Amino acid sequence: MIAWLAANLPAIMFAALVIFLLSGVPVAFGLAACGLTFAFFGIELGLLPPALIQALPLRLFGIMSNETLLAIPFFTFMGLLLQKSGLAEDLLETVGQVFGPLRGGVALAVVLVGALLAATTGIVAASVISMGLISLPVMLRYGYNPKLATGVIAAAGSLAQVVPPSLVLIVMADQLGRSVGDMYVAALVPAGMLIGLQVLLVAGLAIFVPRWLPALPPDARAARESNGASGVASLGVLFLVAVLLGRVATGYYPLWLVTMGRTAPPPPDELLIVGLGAGVAGAFILSVADRLLRLNLLSMLTHRVAFVMVPPLFLIFLVLGTIFLGLATPTEGGALGAIGALVLALARGRINHRQIGQTLLSTTKLSCFVLFILIGSTVFSLTFQGVGGQAWVEHLFDKLPGGQTGFLIFVTCLIFVLGFFLDFFEIAFILLPMLAPIADKLGIDLIWFGVLVGINLQTSFLTPPFGFALFYLRSVALTRTTIDEVTGREIAPVRTSDIYLGVMPFVAIQILVMALIIAYPDLLMHDDSASKQMDLNAIENRLEQMEDAGVAENDPMKMLLEQMGQDEEQR
Repeated sequence: MIAWLAANLPAIMFAALVIFLLSGVPVAFGLAACGLTFAFFGIELGLLPPALIQALPLRLFGIMSNETLLAIPFFTFMGLLLQKSGLAEDLLETVGQVFGPLRGGVALAVVLVGALLAATTGIVAASVISMGLISLPVMLRYGYNPKLATGVIAAAGSLAQVVPPSLVLIVMADQLGRSVGDMYVAALVPAGMLIGLQVLLVAGLAIFVPRWLPALPPDARAARESNGASGVASLGVLFLVAVLLGRVATGYYPLWLVTMGRTAPPPPDELLIVGLGAGVAGAFILSVADRLLRLNLLSMLTHRVAFVMVPPLFLIFLVLGTIFLGLATPTEGGALGAIGALVLALARGRINHRQIGQTLLSTTKLSCFVLFILIGSTVFSLTFQGVGGQAWVEHLFDKLPGGQTGFLIFVTCLIFVLGFFLDFFEIAFILLPMLAPIADKLGIDLIWFGVLVGINLQTSFLTPPFGFALFYLRSVALTRTTIDEVTGREIAPVRTSDIYLGVMPFVAIQILVMALIIAYPDLLMHDDSASKQMDLNAIENRLEQMEDAGVAENDPMKMLLEQMGQDEEQR
């Protein structure tokens, strides 16, 4: 019996973890309890040296001193602050007025605003709840199909999982030991594909099933000129100016870099940020000049779009721009975003010291939640690896057919199914440390793998019965029949089945994007050789520091770094 236990302890430990998770025990405590319990069994069975447990405090202090994880409270604070300052409300109302005259215009506005909120807040709950409170009543009021209305809100709100700056991508990068900035750059094209396919789905339904997505009636379009015109036409002038200035900036940017002594051509992400920054700045300056000089070139709606769109785009440039241009690390970019959000919230006059205190408290709670799960997973993984768990996991996967492709398809399906029941933090902290070494041995780029898993984890927010985006939307959707105050029509309650069925086309979009990423890996803007060279440089710099400090040649850490450097060169 003892021999059987010793041979199968990793499998028993994993099964015990599943039981802990299904029993309703808080994940962080379940992970830690499972790890410590089986550490005792491992020591008694002679599988685990007692000295290994002494490494646990060092690992915990390593978590506390991890600067990458500091980005989580910064981005959380930024997102919660923007939610309280009314940014989402202004964006939805303004963009809804722009696209309202079109069939499906409000749904299209939800997708676009969801993308902007994702790039500024990075928090699914804030996006889904804000759009559910503001846009869902409007869509139901004017005859939108309830399934489509709820589906598009849940899907657009969950974009915060994969559009940088995403908390999921920060966790992915930390667990995979890769750069957050590289993860952000690699996620740009898949995020753009998700947004584009959602727009195409809404546009297609507006063409083929127009009764599901009616246009707003004229009396619902509040932002109109004094002569009754919509004012949409002058938006073209603003857009044209932004595009031209962005194009000019991207054309001159490489020449400017040459004058600064840089000969390598700028990567696409730098050009994108430079063009976005120049275009937004030019459009805003044109709008301000038109208003101050009373040129009357632009309509009231155009001015409203310019002034409402600038704050989120400014924050995108402040956070992602400084990261992609190499001016700040992701943690520093998060700090800049938090300061920028605080300044914008105070400038709008919609926030007070009490709300700031509530935001800080909510940020602390969420950050502690993530940190405790990470500590619990560290305790679990230390014991799991000590009793031979990694070899057991590798043995499970070595019989899979198809090599890299077979592994990716199996892992994608596994995470997709687990997303029905587990939160993305739980999957990231428990499953990734087991899968990453296998992916690395198969020659899979871990940045690419992390983005694929991140998109898969985003799907967990949409899949019934436990998708968190569905819960958030259910909490703010109508639960009983009401009489609309504007139209006087009776509006039926939103059923849970409407929400579940409504997200299915958007889940299909997620699956399609994952399939395209597996089939065409070059879609991601990521150069594996560059990240490898970065890792080698980091190892060499650390070895030089140890040489300068007079560390002995037989020092275990030094020998480990030398071995890591040799492994990177071979790969």
